[in-house]
Amino acid sequence: MNYRELGNTGIKVSEIGMGCEGFVGKPYEHVKALVDKMEEYGINCIDLYAPNPEFRSNLGTALEGRREKFVLQTHLCAVWKNGQYKRTRDIEEVKAGFQDQLERLKTDYVEIGMVHYVDSMADWNEVKNGEVIRYAQQLKKDHVIGSIGLSSHNPTVALEAVNSGTIDVLMFSVNPCYDLQPSTEDVEELWNEKNYENVLTNMDPERQKLYERCQALGVGITVMKAFGGGDLLDAKLSPAGMKLTVNQCIHYALTRPGVATVLSGARTLEDLEVSAAYENAAEDEKDYATTFASMPRINWQGHCMYCGHCAPCPKGIDVASVTKFLNLTIAQGEVPETVREHYAVLESHASDCVACGACEGRCPFAVSVIENMKKAKEIFGY
Repeated sequence: MNYRELGNTGIKVSEIGMGCEGFVGKPYEHVKALVDKMEEYGINCIDLYAPNPEFRSNLGTALEGRREKFVLQTHLCAVWKNGQYKRTRDIEEVKAGFQDQLERLKTDYVEIGMVHYVDSMADWNEVKNGEVIRYAQQLKKDHVIGSIGLSSHNPTVALEAVNSGTIDVLMFSVNPCYDLQPSTEDVEELWNEKNYENVLTNMDPERQKLYERCQALGVGITVMKAFGGGDLLDAKLSPAGMKLTVNQCIHYALTRPGVATVLSGARTLEDLEVSAAYENAAEDEKDYATTFASMPRINWQGHCMYCGHCAPCPKGIDVASVTKFLNLTIAQGEVPETVREHYAVLESHASDCVACGACEGRCPFAVSVIENMKKAKEIFGY
């Protein structure tokens, strides 16, 4: 298993994480078997958005004796009320729900305390200016949580939260179809087939800006909905008009700036094994570029997808990395120190480009690589 830094939190998370769908409504034996398999594979990050008390208790028992091996991403505002899930901003409900969670998980500390499901600007303003964020900040100060997170499907809201400096971690929906959709406070629009009836072209700029800003500021992204709720894995349901594989979806998410882990919605041991197999998959099994280029409802022309099809460069330039650093710099409006340092340690740089065009001939998306290398040389100086 490969591990990545979760932004600037100091936490290392496995590239493959675990959503809680497979735990909810299942007996303890099933929950323990999933945790056993996670430990075997080195999967250490678990999201706990579901407030179901039986799930929390089962997971807490399954983690006994090995709690330190896992990173828990808990949700502050998801509570259990009258026998069902409720999203709340009532501070007393938030506090009671979080304390219940700690008790059932049999721990006094969690790595991530996440403000749950903020998809509208009004909701973000309420959270930002209200008692919820102050409670999260106090928990962090008291070392009850290690970092403050926020979950959202809305790139505009998420970007506001990231730019505020309030959060350390963002849980966001990342997949190649959602990335085409502009910001909306109605999450159902991400699934709406009518939005994919005509050919869609290139990533929504707000989403690209969000990912780049997260990387620039050191806000780690944990990915939900990498498979679009499973729709992307089914040709009949996929908004793209064709099916993708698990490896392609995971690889797409992991190649976006700022992303640290992809939370698999594994419901069975077999599902978890399929996601974990990504780590040992051949490069051609992870490759999404050729498939994306042939999608009947989506056109990625001119947009670098960081897929690596441009390699090998005769001068040894890592074109995908140079382009990513270039885009991060353009988005920032300056050369951030971390980007400058990462660029400096590349074996070859944009100034080594001889404009042979070999990369452009291999790019499935007709990216103007030579022009990008010229821009990178101007910005970085070599």
